[in-house]
Amino acid sequence: MAKLRIGTSYWVDQFTGAAPRHPALRGTHHADIAVIGGGITGCLAAHAFVSAGFSVLLLEGQQIARGSTAASTALLMQEPDLDLRDLAARYGTRRARDVWSRSAKSVRGLVALLRRLRISTDLQEVRSVYWTSRADLARDLQRELHRRHAAGIAGRWLNARGLERLIGVGGAGGILTHGNAQVDPYRACLGLAARLRAAGVKIYERSPVRRLRGSSHGVRIDLDTGEVSAQWAVIATGYATPEFKPLAGRFRMSSTYVITTAPLDRRLRRRMAADVIWWDTETPYHYSRWTPDRRVLFGGRDIPQVSKRARSSILLRQTEQLRADLTRVYPALEHTPIDYAWDGLFATTRDGLPYIGTHRRYPRQLFALGYGGNGMTFGFLAAEVLINTVRNTLSASDRFFGFHRIR
Repeated sequence: MAKLRIGTSYWVDQFTGAAPRHPALRGTHHADIAVIGGGITGCLAAHAFVSAGFSVLLLEGQQIARGSTAASTALLMQEPDLDLRDLAARYGTRRARDVWSRSAKSVRGLVALLRRLRISTDLQEVRSVYWTSRADLARDLQRELHRRHAAGIAGRWLNARGLERLIGVGGAGGILTHGNAQVDPYRACLGLAARLRAAGVKIYERSPVRRLRGSSHGVRIDLDTGEVSAQWAVIATGYATPEFKPLAGRFRMSSTYVITTAPLDRRLRRRMAADVIWWDTETPYHYSRWTPDRRVLFGGRDIPQVSKRARSSILLRQTEQLRADLTRVYPALEHTPIDYAWDGLFATTRDGLPYIGTHRRYPRQLFALGYGGNGMTFGFLAAEVLINTVRNTLSASDRFFGFHRIR
């Protein structure tokens, strides 16, 4: 039996290639756009800018794709973290419908980009199911589906029998949606970085930013062994780092937990479910997908960010709880070994939507922060909005994602 790889990302451990090395930045450099953050959002932003004709430099404090991207479960979801009902209650039906439309467009755009660039990511377009085991919540989900239909958003109701047939769980009902996808996030990010380097983007690893100063003329970025001047800086770090302490109150930092089973035999795999990603209404909630080698990837049990000292013990506890949760959902997996367990840190906002754009405190600095559970989807959206910001072609839909949204 394989030993449980606690704290090890399945994506990184299963990667069979050699991740390219990039040098640390030394000396003085200049670019039109300096991207800070070498995860999927930073790489998507860098790709958008270099494709538009800008000179781009990318700075990563550690290694490309080895932060939150490597911890991601890479569900490319068009559904935001908040239901349509909750978004409509806060912003109105028209705005809520636009958010859903932009999110769905971003999923399609990211899928098309990965295919156009021929990046090997185990990309698969899949259906998704949002389901509940409780009859009272099933009625709420049915009302949510009716609201989506009224807003022109497609979806189909699954009763208990439909849930059992499609995803192999015993539940009261759920919403089936087409048009989502899943990828290997680590390979996707490394593939994007390779395309960036081929396009002339200068990439620097192990180059943490120590100070960033903006003015009406541009930005200056200080590092331990060099400096960068640029017309604009893109802050793609996922959340407000200490350099942007005044923004920290806009975000809630949480940890999510993930386990991955050993590969299942084909007979058991066929008994359980089709190629569908799902999440439930439980508190705490869970989500699940399949890996290409027939593993169940199962996660959730999100909690507020924990201290570094407590991280290992809490990961062990959460792993055991997720194992028990998985067995309750899929009793046939009771004796299936768990091969991987890891955690991931992410930022959420009060309305479940990211902050994308400028902030009056920080001239010539562009932010893409607070993706919640939709990091890859909103990363693609952020790249579009930031390009439009620099070109001064922002639409009302683009502006909505700015910091003025919630004060």
